[in-house]
Amino acid sequence: MPEFSDVIHERSVYVPRMNPPHRLIPVIFLLLAAPSFASPADAQRIQKKWQLTMDQWTMEIRVAATPEARAKVWSARPDVTPFVKQMWQVIGPSLDEEWMLEPAAWFMRIAPGLLTTHADGSTTPTFAKEIDAICKALQSSHMKSLKLIPMCMALATTGDPRSFALLEKIQSIHPDKKIQGVAALGAAMILKSLGDDPELMGKRRSYLTKAIIESCEVDIGGTTVGKLAEDEIYIVRYLSKGRVAPDLSGTDAAGRPLKLSDHKDKVTVLLFWSSTMQEADRVLQITANLAKKFHGKPFVILGVNRDTLEKLRSLEADNTVTWPNFSDPSNILGAQYRVGIWPLVYVLDGERKIHYAGPPGSFVELTADALLSEIKPANK
Repeated sequence: MPEFSDVIHERSVYVPRMNPPHRLIPVIFLLLAAPSFASPADAQRIQKKWQLTMDQWTMEIRVAATPEARAKVWSARPDVTPFVKQMWQVIGPSLDEEWMLEPAAWFMRIAPGLLTTHADGSTTPTFAKEIDAICKALQSSHMKSLKLIPMCMALATTGDPRSFALLEKIQSIHPDKKIQGVAALGAAMILKSLGDDPELMGKRRSYLTKAIIESCEVDIGGTTVGKLAEDEIYIVRYLSKGRVAPDLSGTDAAGRPLKLSDHKDKVTVLLFWSSTMQEADRVLQITANLAKKFHGKPFVILGVNRDTLEKLRSLEADNTVTWPNFSDPSNILGAQYRVGIWPLVYVLDGERKIHYAGPPGSFVELTADALLSEIKPANK
């Protein structure tokens, strides 16, 4: 009887003669049709590669010695879109599996901010269908998973009404009280962007109280639910629509003193930003257009910038940024305003009363325009 290795050798040499082609077709078909299974390790590799890419880019900005070199690095800011597409290829076929919750949370933190610009200048979310698929999978397969904490916090960053509905349901039905509390915190954070009427504010306080009671010590990215909830309560009390914004005091890129209260009687757009934030180019262009539109009016844009002092100076030197900025590389001023998501904009009237708080965009311009229309011309 021949050895097994001899049989293998013989068949590998004489397959066309010993096996009719019709017997090979099913085998070939099965090999071609065999699925390529993704895994958590694939998702982790994508996340790590993106983080390393951003770390390298940030380091290149810091070591660039001239404005020209910094401008060149700035223009080569890594595009996250290919990484998001790769992540979808990994998690898309596995949305009903529990392991996908953590990488899907990464996807949900990034994808909603990516926009496709059309020929007419309008924009639409690039990954709207994928985000919808994740929301549906959460609803159908994962509402009682014990691995929902990263997803709860990712949902809180989207501002999507579907995200709010999911968080409300999780905080209501989940068997784990700690996850209920995290979901309640996420729901309260979304409510912040929906308005300041008494009913919403009451619900927001209720969710924040639940978050503190149920999940105070749960770790969220190096901080705790309790600390995040306390920050949200501070925002309710001092940084909501109708409140007088706390004063800010610091220095600009040249080291000169700068205070928010120095701009009394002007409509003020207070922008918390950094050059490494998502969609930085678009935000800077929107802000530059705003400065141009309201030039010559009792209006000012004040930035609070988290970049290094050298980076901020280079952006001002080449006129990428034309408005004054607090230099805040240690995030001292950002922490005073409890800024958790960049960019963030406050629109203030001449008495520093808050009329808008949220992301850059058309609402900022509309609010500023309305406030300026209410200012009576000074008597000559």
